Amino acid sequence: MEKNRFTAKSVALMGVLMGLQIILTRFVSIQLPTVRIGFAFIAVVLMAMMFSPVIAGVANALADFIGITLFPVSAGFFPGFSVSAFLTAFLYGVFYYKKEITLTRIIIVNCIVTIFVNLGLNTFWLYLMYGPGIVASIPSRIVSSLILLVVHIIGTYWIVNVNVIKQQLLRFNS
Repeated sequence: MEKNRFTAKSVALMGVLMGLQIILTRFVSIQLPTVRIGFAFIAVVLMAMMFSPVIAGVANALADFIGITLFPVSAGFFPGFSVSAFLTAFLYGVFYYKKEITLTRIIIVNCIVTIFVNLGLNTFWLYLMYGPGIVASIPSRIVSSLILLVVHIIGTYWIVNVNVIKQQLLRFNS
């Protein structure tokens, strides 16, 4: 996002997307026995498509911080997960911002995020928080990450092919 793009409209839109990310993370999810399927990636993908990678990353990290502050979970705030949130939105932004979004691009970025951020960094943050016992959960984390990978790929592909969203993106970027 160029410096002159910090308009009231863009700041308000980012605030709405951050609020959407918080709501989708904390309240809208499908809990299955082995995996929790959340839809916060929708807001993150929209942030990454409309704003630069750095702006999307900062907004996602800030939304993560606000969300955990307003709606704490058992462990509370851990800065590592905000780093993961930043990197997730940043990577999406690198692949989506001002680029043609193809199925190949969607698959590549989601695989990178799943392997390096979700399985790599998030497992490391859990290790720092809970110690070596977390290693026992790695097989179930792999299975749940693979399920979420498919959900994210299908969801993102659907989002970028909805005509209303395409029109709004064109209108916002003009």
